[in-house]
Amino acid sequence: MAADIGSDHAALTAFLDYLHYERRLSPSTLSAYRRDLGEFLSWLDEQRITDPRRVVAAQVRAYSAFRHRRGLSPKSLQRHLSAIRAWFRYLLREGQLKANPAEGVRAPKVARTLPHTLDVDQLDRLLQLPGDAPLDHRDRAIMELFYSSGLRLAELVALDVADMQRDDGLLEVTGKGGRTRRVPVGRLARTAIDAWLDCRGLLAAAAEPALFVSQRGTRLSARAIEARLRQRAIEQGMPRHVHPHMLRHSFASHLLESSGDLRAVQELLGHADISTTQIYTHLDFQHLAQVYDAAHPRAKKNSR
Repeated sequence: MAADIGSDHAALTAFLDYLHYERRLSPSTLSAYRRDLGEFLSWLDEQRITDPRRVVAAQVRAYSAFRHRRGLSPKSLQRHLSAIRAWFRYLLREGQLKANPAEGVRAPKVARTLPHTLDVDQLDRLLQLPGDAPLDHRDRAIMELFYSSGLRLAELVALDVADMQRDDGLLEVTGKGGRTRRVPVGRLARTAIDAWLDCRGLLAAAAEPALFVSQRGTRLSARAIEARLRQRAIEQGMPRHVHPHMLRHSFASHLLESSGDLRAVQELLGHADISTTQIYTHLDFQHLAQVYDAAHPRAKKNSR
């Protein structure tokens, strides 16, 4: 059970306020920091360590080993340690520490898995969504925009009608860490959004700013979008579970395959570090390897 973050942990409360007001992190990211650091504090309490500012590197390593033994995945453990490092880095900046005890502690290596994507034909089938009801237009616009602009789910949820009123064909979104970027909106996505805007008033509550609304007229939630996309994919006969990030992965993979411009894809995705974008080069190479295996005379298996 996570520790209660109150007056006993004023340093942590100040750190979370810093993340909220100065770094402008999203509510979901703040929640993850609060949860991960709360669990760290609970462990410290069990070890009778009452002042987190007296923690040393050996104790951070002991915590990492404890969580790993309890079955926490390397990826989740990396997130925990990242939160702990960030918190101690803040205390160091505030003059409450002389060194960051978590700086040299690393989680076990994560086996890198390639993201799942849809090929162009599968996406074309998915986006050929039938129907002329308001919800049909809304769902078409959502899927077209995901694939057209490579948005994250939280970025799409946060969009307002006013965001679509630019004349330059670009959309400004706020991504992780409060970083803003401009992304293009393709012709087919723009057509789908215009069709949705024509009937949005049949669902939207008065003065509701959200671009995408539910049947109740309020902003559509992330969970609702995930559920609608999953259901629409089933209706369109998709061979696997489809989720919003799969459309973002497909956007990046197809764009890189066509252009070969890794830096441009990084900018469009809003990745702070190009190493995050480089995973799509592995997807591209995987595709090329499949083409080679299928087409090269020396790669074909002997039919006999």
